[in-house]
Amino acid sequence: MATIPEALSYAVQCLQAGRLQEAEETCVNILQAKSDEAQAWHLLGVIAYQVGKPEMAVERIGRAIALQPELAEAHCNLGNALKEQGKLDEAIACYRRALELKPNLVEARSNLGLALQRQGKLEEAIAWYSRALELEPGSVETHFSLGTAFKAQAKLEEAVACYHRALELRPDFLEALINLGNVLLHQRKHAEAIDCYQRGLELKPDSAEAHNNLGNAFKDQGRLDEAALSYRRAIELKPGFTEAHSNLGKTLKDQGKLDEALACYRRAVDLRPGFAEAHSNLLFLLHFVPTYNAAAIGEECRLWNERYAEPLAKLIRPHANDSTSERHLRVGYVSPDFREHCQAFFTVPLLSSHDHQQIEIVCYSDVARPDGITERLRSYIDGWRDISGLGDDQVAELIREDQIDILVDLTMHMPAGRPLLFARKPAPVQVCWLAYPGTTGLSAIDYRLTDPYLDPPGLFDRFYAEESLRLPDTFWCYDPLTSEPEVSRLPALKNGYVTFGNLNSFCKINAGVLELWAQVMKEVERSRLVLLAPEGSCRQWVREVLGQEGIGEERIELVGWQPRRQYLETYQRIDIMLDTLPYNGHTTSLDALWMGVPVVTIVGQTVVGRAGVSQLNNLGLPELIADGPDEFVRIAAELAGDLERLSQLRATLRQRMQKSPLMDRPRFARNIEAAYRSMWQRWCAASKSSSSTPR
Repeated sequence: MATIPEALSYAVQCLQAGRLQEAEETCVNILQAKSDEAQAWHLLGVIAYQVGKPEMAVERIGRAIALQPELAEAHCNLGNALKEQGKLDEAIACYRRALELKPNLVEARSNLGLALQRQGKLEEAIAWYSRALELEPGSVETHFSLGTAFKAQAKLEEAVACYHRALELRPDFLEALINLGNVLLHQRKHAEAIDCYQRGLELKPDSAEAHNNLGNAFKDQGRLDEAALSYRRAIELKPGFTEAHSNLGKTLKDQGKLDEALACYRRAVDLRPGFAEAHSNLLFLLHFVPTYNAAAIGEECRLWNERYAEPLAKLIRPHANDSTSERHLRVGYVSPDFREHCQAFFTVPLLSSHDHQQIEIVCYSDVARPDGITERLRSYIDGWRDISGLGDDQVAELIREDQIDILVDLTMHMPAGRPLLFARKPAPVQVCWLAYPGTTGLSAIDYRLTDPYLDPPGLFDRFYAEESLRLPDTFWCYDPLTSEPEVSRLPALKNGYVTFGNLNSFCKINAGVLELWAQVMKEVERSRLVLLAPEGSCRQWVREVLGQEGIGEERIELVGWQPRRQYLETYQRIDIMLDTLPYNGHTTSLDALWMGVPVVTIVGQTVVGRAGVSQLNNLGLPELIADGPDEFVRIAAELAGDLERLSQLRATLRQRMQKSPLMDRPRFARNIEAAYRSMWQRWCAASKSSSSTPR
């Protein structure tokens, strides 16, 4: 008959070989012979942990420690079980105790790093991973964990090195391949990222995660058909994969397949009701769908607020800001797009023109890869806070500590927005602006900035959660951030035919828009169309829709994404821009006008469909605004038939822009500041009224 030490040794061998039932039976037999055998209780706890029963593991390992308090490995494994339950403070205490008892216990060092990383204490985590590697340089898992910590810190080169080292030690480490691919994708090294994912799929063809991430790489390259195939394959393998459903929705949106994209987002939210990001994507998408009016969009936004934001209302605390109405204000702007992004054409003119005698500006930047625009914007403002990698709770506390009076959301429900930060109400006054004219639906946001043309009083106000505060002239103040290229001579004079065009994101293109443009082209003999469209099935669809309307392929030129200089030069080949509906061109229309290309617009039934109304009225060109399809065709055809007028517009539009409110930086900044002051005065009055009310 085996002795207890022999039985314990055998149980350990079974455990290491994965024969858990045999190991458990051996430990039970030991305890029947000696009920206070600490090692047997410890091994039973480890077995419970491995079979997914952390509560039982805590109880059993706790008994082992009570019997043998100096058992370092038991303290470490108790930490593992507590970590699995999310009890990170208790787990960290266990790991630290294990290391007091046995300083060279590699597993305790590494797992302490993991627990600290989960708490967001990345520097401490990295230090403990490094200490673990000092003792065991060949620990694959520790190199991997160190890589994830560096990635979380946006130290991408260090993360890449760690993942490469892990893969040198274990070439078939699928998770390391996927994570390495993710970092390379973040670095925009698309070919290398794709190679990682494809190597991962060679190891495990049924890896839904690898297919999903491969889709991300294809999408980032503009290979939308391939991206959609990858996401669909991920969903086939893992039907409940919510991220893949959401990613497929993003790709279908970019392809202009809006109804299918909407179904993907709804499926993602159905599968995971707390998936606020997917639901935000859905809200933004609705603005592009022709069948959704202002009431329907507003209702969906209200439901979003009810589901995700209202539960956070309990976190809102009273604000202790000085309620002096005329004092110097602290205004915070929150955005992930303080970088080379279309938002910069509007943030640069505003932030560079604020009156710092009246307002102190702090930017909360969620930018993972700062660039030249980032540094330019930093030079204009008083305070800069890098919030990339910080959670909403942390950022909310930072904003409170900074005593921000007015907090401005520049992203709303667009990608990488932080609506749940605003739901925590870290500032006494909150306002949304710039992302798109519309509503967040958040009861915690007090105001939305707009203008009289986008939002005539009473037209849409009842569908907004926020109070509309109308700037006197324009929602936009634009700077192209370049003086080049120059405006060219009217292309029609050289070509002998008129070229219509539209370089908006393809998600604004729908069958109704193409059919309307086809009517214009049929009215204008020999006319051509230049249209931005992704490669692949999108282009085939455009040709089919226009072909059914009698517009041959020889009259259509499809272009892809271009660097900004090349994109602006494309306008040198366009005579007239035809606007989109239900979502007008916004930045794209301003780019066209800057390049001397007049925009013929049509009034939409939602605020995003009134951008052309606002921009053209601010330019003094209301005659280019159509109230309906027939008038749109007439205006565009008549303009195309008057080359003298077209030439005169082309020669003067840039100067007209520069002299208009659309490019008057000081005027726009003063209007914004007056709006902020009005908001603040109202808050101060309400605050004083509340404090003087008898209780």
